[in-house]
Amino acid sequence: MAAIVDIKGVTKVYGRGDVAVHALRGVDLTIGDGEFAAMAGPSGSGKSTLLNIIGALDTATSGSVVVDGEDLGGMGAAVLSKLRRERIGFVFQNFNLVPVLTALENAEYVLLLQGVAKSERRDRVRALLTEVGLGGMEDRYPRELSGGQQQRVAIARSIVAEPALVLADEPTANVDSATGDSLIDLMRGLRDEKGVTFLFSTHDAKVMERSDRLLLLTDGLITADGVPSDVLQRG
Repeated sequence: MAAIVDIKGVTKVYGRGDVAVHALRGVDLTIGDGEFAAMAGPSGSGKSTLLNIIGALDTATSGSVVVDGEDLGGMGAAVLSKLRRERIGFVFQNFNLVPVLTALENAEYVLLLQGVAKSERRDRVRALLTEVGLGGMEDRYPRELSGGQQQRVAIARSIVAEPALVLADEPTANVDSATGDSLIDLMRGLRDEKGVTFLFSTHDAKVMERSDRLLLLTDGLITADGVPSDVLQRG
């Protein structure tokens, strides 16, 4: 299985001297192509920091970070931006939809940045919104959608450019449990159909249980890694 994420010895330190915070303390991690993996751990354990570094939204203090074959360490801002735009999708717990754009316009935004022709991107987005259960809702604004529907728009936006990797930070945090289950079903189906690799951070036990692999972070280190039932039993 090819590695989509390969990081070695990654540290992240915020601040200096007596006020330095060691968010990551030498993390090694490989995520294979097509994995559906979750990261769990208490607040402050380093989950979001690690996701942000993998997603090229933040930089490591030390160590190497390779995503989809690209070493992020030597990249400039413009190249990192292009990598995020074309090869990494993001899903956030607060949806991060633009309130003045419709569901279709939010979902097509990455394709717009890529310069995809309007007719092509509209066709792709309409088909994808139908696939994620939002057919007929293309012209609704975020305020006209439920939390679960907004997250479905966000998921569509994350995969519309056919990235190698989708990073999801607490994707079920702001929806009820039934909606959370349906979102996990949706993302697992997209993984199976399109081969996209998913990596989550979560506090949601259902997300942990339904992942194929569970990583436990404690104080900036991966302290367990394996089948969810085994990790949860040990943790």
